[in-house]
Amino acid sequence: MTRRGWTLFLAMGLIWGVPYAMIRVAVRDLDPMVVAFGRTLIGGLLLLPVALYARALTPVLRRWRPLLLYTLVEITGPWFLIGYAETTLNSSTVGLLIAAVPLIAVVIVTVLGHDRFDARRVIGLLAGFAGVAALVGLDVDLGNPAALAAIGLTTIGYAVGPIVIDRALADLPPLGVVTGSLLLAAAIYAPFAGWLWPARITADAAWSVLGLAVICTAAAFLFFFALIAETGPARATVITYINPAVAILLGVTALDEPLTAGMAIGFPLVILGSVLGTARGRDEAARADLPAPAAPEAAARLPER
Repeated sequence: MTRRGWTLFLAMGLIWGVPYAMIRVAVRDLDPMVVAFGRTLIGGLLLLPVALYARALTPVLRRWRPLLLYTLVEITGPWFLIGYAETTLNSSTVGLLIAAVPLIAVVIVTVLGHDRFDARRVIGLLAGFAGVAALVGLDVDLGNPAALAAIGLTTIGYAVGPIVIDRALADLPPLGVVTGSLLLAAAIYAPFAGWLWPARITADAAWSVLGLAVICTAAAFLFFFALIAETGPARATVITYINPAVAILLGVTALDEPLTAGMAIGFPLVILGSVLGTARGRDEAARADLPAPAAPEAAARLPER
């Protein structure tokens, strides 16, 4: 990989590990719906001129039905649900649980009949889900099942989203798909956010939402597309394995969240499981043409079909 590729890779690993801490700060003062609305609206508007200049939106809008489905499962549901979960769960815990997305994708693709379980994949799934079990069992207050359910639904949505792209949107410009889905999500959030809009917005919450929109959404996607162009999609998606480490580090150092036994046990198991569960043979990796995800936190690699 070139020096530019490494620079983009490290930048993306950092940028896409940051959202969990920013969301945690924002939802202390704002409803999760307002946070998600601000992030999608500002992020989408920032990308809109770039998408229009590249003429990337028109072909996407012609296929609005799969775009709507993709938006619902990859952005509208997950970004609200993550915010809701972080009203009670630590950002580092949420970041690590989201790292299980590749495991869920493996299960879904296999159940749909597009893949099969081999020994490597079974071992990966067992290791990954053992890591999730360790994290939940040791760290999470099971008295709040709604937060866990929210993260569970989020991981499913993040796993389904790239499959929707692969089946119905893969031939469209990724920039157009991302911009269209962000603005569509903002339109869906808008009436609820207006109803829940606070009388006063604190500086910490405002800066967090702005950071989510500008850095972790608009800038992140432009960097990600540059990374794909520089290194190829297969290498680009390896940042999935860096994001939870950044989320844990920021949660512990910036938000004074505890570094727990559940994280120490669960983190390596989840990452190992994801690597084994989604690993491709050399030939398959060379042929792979992977779609770019619209949710930064879920840049999960699809298993081979």
